Amino acid sequence: MSTIYILWLRQIKRYFRSRARIIGSLGQPLLFLVALGFGFGPIYQKAGGGNYISFLAPGIMAMSIIFTAVFSGIEVIWDRQFGFLKETLVAPVSRLNIMIGRTLGGATVSFMQGVLVFLLSFVIGFRINNALLLPMAFVFMFLIALLFTALGTAIASVLEDMQGFQLIMNFLLMPLFFLSGALFPFTGLPKVFSIIIRFNPLSYGVDGLRGSLTNGFHFGLHIDFLVLSIITAFFLIIGSYFFSKIQI
Repeated sequence: MSTIYILWLRQIKRYFRSRARIIGSLGQPLLFLVALGFGFGPIYQKAGGGNYISFLAPGIMAMSIIFTAVFSGIEVIWDRQFGFLKETLVAPVSRLNIMIGRTLGGATVSFMQGVLVFLLSFVIGFRINNALLLPMAFVFMFLIALLFTALGTAIASVLEDMQGFQLIMNFLLMPLFFLSGALFPFTGLPKVFSIIIRFNPLSYGVDGLRGSLTNGFHFGLHIDFLVLSIITAFFLIIGSYFFSKIQI
């Protein structure tokens, strides 16, 4: 447990040590909120959708979380190239504890990133509808962070260069994000897109987060939580397996 705590704390210290990283990582979410929120807001409202910023903000929170979470996997490649990972892996502790500590640290950092976007969204005009469900919104944020941190760790464990990791992540993350309902409603879509959205794990995270904040569930609270928890557990197992196979 001490190893997990040390690695968890190390990841968080890395995050707060770089103020430029914190400020820079907020730029894209704010751009999406302002540009899309105010740009498409009048069109969305005329179509009978209501306040688009209230609909959009949870999706942008999820976007901020997943990009921060997945790219925390780069640190595995970085540490491997500069020898830091070797020093960690040769320590008399299990690789499972090392992976759990790193994953929890990356997930905590990503979660905090989502909370920052959540707070900033109030400046743009976002408002929550049910304060009683706010704790569930934070639960969904952390599950999303945990899922995609584990995914990033799994992929980084089988790659050796950062360029390859970035290419794969961009190829994977953008479709997952755009086909999760983060930017548009689930209703009225072509059948093929409806099927893809149901197989996208991020869809359940976005729906759970949006529903907890605005009472706008599509799949339902229990389904969102159950599916996201199962997929998160699956990727934690996969990430642990690939991390245990790293050659040093």
